[in-house]
Amino acid sequence: MKIQIINGPNLNLLGKREPGIYGSEGFEPYLETLKSLFPEIEISYFQSNVEGEMINKLHEVGFDYDGIVMNAGAYTHTSVALCDAIAAIKTPVIEVHISNVYSRESFRHHSMMAKSCKGVITGFGLKSYELAIRSFL
Repeated sequence: MKIQIINGPNLNLLGKREPGIYGSEGFEPYLETLKSLFPEIEISYFQSNVEGEMINKLHEVGFDYDGIVMNAGAYTHTSVALCDAIAAIKTPVIEVHISNVYSRESFRHHSMMAKSCKGVITGFGLKSYELAIRSFL
């Protein structure tokens, strides 16, 4: 089984950025935890602050992988292009968020991508990624 994790803008700053909201652990150390939890799964990781690069990655893996776990960050709430890219591929996508977006600013309450995703997991910290991977098993 092959799973692609795609993180969007500002998630390269996890562990440094607003630790009260996003926690104090960077994503790369957590990625090692995920790989140890799921040794039977080939987990690939991609992060970009650029919307077009995220779309390119969806196109690249969206017909060969078994699942995509995607945290598009703020693009979740604004990107018709990411929604269209998810709808265009075969591989199912789980939308994840570290924070509970519904307990935050109202503009975060709407996802442009959710209708094209298999499901949405929000508010469980980095564990949201683990829950998404488990959903593919």
